[in-house]
Amino acid sequence: MRGHALVIGLRIAGHSPVHRAPLWLKYLVLVACGTALVLWRSPLVAAVLLAVGVALFALAGRRVLAAWAAPLRYLWWILVILGAYQWWINGPWIAFMVVGTMVASLQLARLLLLTTDQSDLVDGLARACAPLRPLGVNPDVVSLAVGLMLRSIPSILGCIADIADAARARGLGRHPLALAAPVVVSAVAFAQQTGDALAARGILDHPPAAGPADRDGDNRPPTLG
Repeated sequence: MRGHALVIGLRIAGHSPVHRAPLWLKYLVLVACGTALVLWRSPLVAAVLLAVGVALFALAGRRVLAAWAAPLRYLWWILVILGAYQWWINGPWIAFMVVGTMVASLQLARLLLLTTDQSDLVDGLARACAPLRPLGVNPDVVSLAVGLMLRSIPSILGCIADIADAARARGLGRHPLALAAPVVVSAVAFAQQTGDALAARGILDHPPAAGPADRDGDNRPPTLG
């Protein structure tokens, strides 16, 4: 597994209490922690939830705990710039609150992904969205979109890393012009392959809604062939 995949989170097998916890309980803890971070924006709440996140990672086992710092290896410069700006504008406590809130939210969400099978996660999301069907929300479409996101982001990150490795092997280093075109081409190719796979399974076949003219049998466009 490439380290880039752990930025988002691919499941790490295990039999810890966190792995065995029911999905509804994981969602409940995630929603409760996220609500606390939004409603009570303070350095104390950020520090407590950072500690809770580390404790849950440790409870999930050594392999999961070892993945705790994976996003920080790629996002540290963003956090440093953001923290320095907030320190300069609002002081150290606000800087800690902003950065701590971001890290706590990211890590708690990753813990759900690292300890839950993706199919279970997507099925659970579809069941959670089922009550919204009367409002026009299609739970299957929502779960499919989330599943594609979870699959696409690590794949594209890995593709970027492969292209960067190939550029360095050719002595091009990190030159943006040497990376931009291959990355765009690879991303478009990945999207095309995903779309072809969905179309082959009939997932993208949605019949258009019939308008008044169609129901009356008037003004229908001619059929091809």
